[in-house]
Amino acid sequence: MDAIEGQAGSSDRPAARVVCLDRDGRVLLMHWYDPVSRMDVWEPPGGGIDPGETALEAARRELGEETGLPGSAVLERFVEVERDFSWLGVRYVKTEPFFLATFEEARPEVDPGELTEEERAAYRGYTWAEELPDDVEPPELAKVIERLTTRRGGVTGPE
Repeated sequence: MDAIEGQAGSSDRPAARVVCLDRDGRVLLMHWYDPVSRMDVWEPPGGGIDPGETALEAARRELGEETGLPGSAVLERFVEVERDFSWLGVRYVKTEPFFLATFEEARPEVDPGELTEEERAAYRGYTWAEELPDDVEPPELAKVIERLTTRRGGVTGPE
């Protein structure tokens, strides 16, 4: 992908995300601070897909690394989400699979013990949100959650 004007660079690195819902329907959001853009970002856990890894494998690994929650909670159910965002001066324009994970308890404990050095520097905490904040990524996360939790509307993978 060519560099995009006004950005330090661009990337099309494949990634996967996990929408985690507790028993009461709250969604887990990770809070990050981008020192380049000086912006706060709230987003579902997830990250890059390593070479030789499937999107599901990456989603399960990333969930464990970023939250300490069991990767086995990630279902084979996902929706494709068009993304266009910047992080640390790099613009990402791509499609990412967003998987669903559900938990039978209220607000399971999150332990982001396996963050990379870069992630530790940007990490500001997490929340089990009843309502999505204005600065959530992707901005259409409510629609993504709706698509993941209903049997209609473009869900890919086993129902």
